[in-house]
Amino acid sequence: MTGYDRPGGGEPLVLGVPRAAFRPSPVFLALVALFVTSAVLTWHRVGNVRLDVFLFVVSGWLVSLCLHEYAHAVVAFRAGDQSVAHRGYLTLNPLKYSHPLLSIVLPVVVVLLGGIGLPGGAVWVDRHRIPGRLRHTLVSLAGPATNVLFTLVLILALRLTGSAPLEFLAALALLAFLQLTASALNLLPVPGLDGGNMIQPWLNPQWRRMYDLFAPYGFILLFALLWNPRIAGWFFGAVFAVGDALGLPAPLYALGLDLIRFWSS
Repeated sequence: MTGYDRPGGGEPLVLGVPRAAFRPSPVFLALVALFVTSAVLTWHRVGNVRLDVFLFVVSGWLVSLCLHEYAHAVVAFRAGDQSVAHRGYLTLNPLKYSHPLLSIVLPVVVVLLGGIGLPGGAVWVDRHRIPGRLRHTLVSLAGPATNVLFTLVLILALRLTGSAPLEFLAALALLAFLQLTASALNLLPVPGLDGGNMIQPWLNPQWRRMYDLFAPYGFILLFALLWNPRIAGWFFGAVFAVGDALGLPAPLYALGLDLIRFWSS
């Protein structure tokens, strides 16, 4: 079935899927509410401003993770994989993800300890239901494209709120930097990550078999690459250069990283 149907007078369907599968979950709405509330608290310096910044950055980062994975899922759904709707991925509920530990807990820990926007592997897409290599690439591209858009929106917001309290600006700058690092990391051509999955459909069968062999260890490969001082230096040097070109002040997001560690004050 295509379009909007109401078989037997029941709930309307969208492409054969109940409309409820597209409604934002209470978990996601609660994250958005926390993000907005903590932003207001940070702006007005209510209570412990370091705790306000912590809540602002972490909730904003989690909202971006939800939208990143939603982008993958909605493009996959439009490309032919309706299973993503039945798994609850289109409700933006992070608790529906395949690996909540890798997708939520680990990225937040890395943000707090290292100030890096670590990508998370979350939604499972049945690629056998998606015809055409270009569609597969677009499904993988959708997530990083969301991070790039977030980066640009946050930098614009930073420029438009230049007279805001310093703590608020630092939190915005840190969120923008996290989105920038997430964009860069996700676009690396590492097996199992979005950048690698974008090129996987275009590989010849021999290289594709090798790719599929290493794909489950994408996170390990990523950490191994970043553990190398020379590779890490090149990568973060490029990220810092892009941040500078976009007008993202390094001292400001460094202050934001210091502020979110409220327990060390």
